[in-house]
Amino acid sequence: MKNKFTLPLVSRSTIAFTKEARKTPSFSFWDWLHGLIYARFPYLYIAIGVGEHPIARFYTQIQNKLHRIRLRPVKVKKATHSTSAETITFADTYHGKVVPLKAATELVLINQDIRITNLEKIIPYARARDIILQNPDHIAVLDCPCRSARQHPCLPLDVCLIVGEPFASFILEHHPEHSRRITPQEAVDIIQAEDARGHVHHAFFKDAMLNRFYAICNCCSCCCGAMQAQRNGTPMLASSGYVCEVDEELCIACGECNDICPFGALSLGEFSANINEEKCMGCGICVSHCVQGALSLRRETSKGEPLEIVELMKQAITKF
Repeated sequence: MKNKFTLPLVSRSTIAFTKEARKTPSFSFWDWLHGLIYARFPYLYIAIGVGEHPIARFYTQIQNKLHRIRLRPVKVKKATHSTSAETITFADTYHGKVVPLKAATELVLINQDIRITNLEKIIPYARARDIILQNPDHIAVLDCPCRSARQHPCLPLDVCLIVGEPFASFILEHHPEHSRRITPQEAVDIIQAEDARGHVHHAFFKDAMLNRFYAICNCCSCCCGAMQAQRNGTPMLASSGYVCEVDEELCIACGECNDICPFGALSLGEFSANINEEKCMGCGICVSHCVQGALSLRRETSKGEPLEIVELMKQAITKF
């Protein structure tokens, strides 16, 4: 007779992740192991990645003593659509798509399972670009690993949204002290509150997370590891597909947008705001903070296609 107090050797969420991994095309044992390590130890993983963990600092000190190149995010070529081994870069394996407020909200209000693959026009990376959502109303909010790694983080910490299964249950089971289950409406409230704070929304994809979308992070430019990497030459973030546009007749050159832009794409001219379209990622934060209504988002085809899940679902239905 089995002892009722015997604990299982492997958690239910780990078993669920493993079963899903077995069904994922080209998902190797090492991908599976990487995914488990990443999801089980996100605070260690991210702290090392952003250079805040003692291991990373020790490595930097050793490099400096040996007069080697200082530790920093590796500069890589811009991600391409090719999937050959020679062109896979770090950014191809772990990246985010900028999503404006409306698009971010739609991602947490999906009420049905969906499977949309091969989104190379929307997610311009060689790997991890599918949206396969099972139980999308299963959402966990997690204390942000990037903010938690910093000595003086932005608050609040609980702003990372893990969406769908098997991811939400894995986080809840393994990080009960840093996460909690929330409803889709609570997720919307978090997104809106972060937007009001001037923080940008990213839909994150990772190869080790079954090669697909798994989270919406609400990111501040000072703490976010992906934005830090982007500034240092690793293209981890894809544009929303929009750019900011200014109505010079309405703009009063108050400088409010210049201060709030998380990507440093706005500057103050003599009579109106100036927009650097190359830097602009189309997050829309400046638009929602312009009290004059002088800013708007304009579709820019050179920036790729937007991630608008409701429209993608309509297109998927039309195909069939």
